[in-house]
Amino acid sequence: MKKIIIIMIGLISIITIISIYNKNNSNKETTNTFEEQEKEQEEEKRKQEQEILDKINNMTLEEKIGQMLIIAYRKSDIEEILPQLLEDTKAGGFILFSENITTYEETLNLVKNIKNSNEIPLFIGIDEEGGSVQRLKNLKDYQVSDVPYMSYITDSTDAYNIGKLLAEELRVFGINLDFAPVIDCNYNNPDSAIGKRAFLGDYYTVAKLGTSVAQGLLDNKIIPVYKHFPNHGATTTDSHQDLPVINKTKEELMNNDLIPYKIAIENKASIIMVGHLALPKITNDYTPASLSYEIITNILKKELGFNGLVVTDALNMKALTKNYTSEEILIKAINAGVDLLLMPEDPQNAIKIIKEAILNGTITEERIDESVKKILSFKDSNIKDTYNDYLDVSYLNSSEHQNIINNIYSKSNS
Repeated sequence: MKKIIIIMIGLISIITIISIYNKNNSNKETTNTFEEQEKEQEEEKRKQEQEILDKINNMTLEEKIGQMLIIAYRKSDIEEILPQLLEDTKAGGFILFSENITTYEETLNLVKNIKNSNEIPLFIGIDEEGGSVQRLKNLKDYQVSDVPYMSYITDSTDAYNIGKLLAEELRVFGINLDFAPVIDCNYNNPDSAIGKRAFLGDYYTVAKLGTSVAQGLLDNKIIPVYKHFPNHGATTTDSHQDLPVINKTKEELMNNDLIPYKIAIENKASIIMVGHLALPKITNDYTPASLSYEIITNILKKELGFNGLVVTDALNMKALTKNYTSEEILIKAINAGVDLLLMPEDPQNAIKIIKEAILNGTITEERIDESVKKILSFKDSNIKDTYNDYLDVSYLNSSEHQNIINNIYSKSNS
């Protein structure tokens, strides 16, 4: 009996040792697997970065500048003029307006032709916020969802669903970028330049609802653009007509107006639009935020830690054109730290102006390369794989989308 007990103890000891050995080996294998995965990811990242650098090195100066432009064409002779415009500029993006939205087939063909104009994917953008800013509503042969003003939305789930709705209807036409959401605060001021386009409530409510809309867009393959940094809601002046002036200190801005942007950045915002807004108590002059190194590079990038793409509001707006030449606008914007120039007045001439500024040393080519690297890397990671995906036309004004909208109105009326 004693011998049996000794044998059993021995067997148990051997089994325990084997078990520990196998467990240690398993842990080593798991650790090795993680390390191998990390090495593979690092190698893949390094490879992608090198591919981007190689692509930049093979681009002409004009092609690099073109990547920084998001252009528009709103005239009726678009079929005759646009192909040459795209060929001349090699633009990095195109923004659609109501004039470009005709029938389903014509609009779809327009987008496809724009995409085919360049081997590098383009940002195909649109202002589709809801309320008074809905370009798709111009569609002639199909009804699209009539999205409410953001001021009607009070719930983050509804906000997310609106983002999803917008994304699905935009993807019917192959659009990949929406200049939304607005995360300005209108201070419940009926005279605010932003008005009902903004969410109601305090800065944290605006941030919660804005990031929810953005997530709904992003989860459904549309890139959101937060706007209008640092906060257009604080003014009653419309920057389409004149330069708004915000007489706030940097401390006031940081502790109030910039809260939605801080939270958006924490939520990995990838593109932020800078508005044409003067902040003399911060810049010591009336330089618009969109042209200000202090606002864009020092505050947005360095202090708030934003490392995504910075896009201007439209460069043909009177807030700029009343006070600056095209040359001044383009050079100041780029040197301020802007990556994407939205709607320069004359795209072909814009490229000439920027090229000349580089050749005479007013802008460095390194500054251009910095933005182009960010743009190409972003496109490679975010739009390349789904660039030619289109959702079925049945998504337009679907019953699911109508339910989302009706739910929002029912809450606002209760």
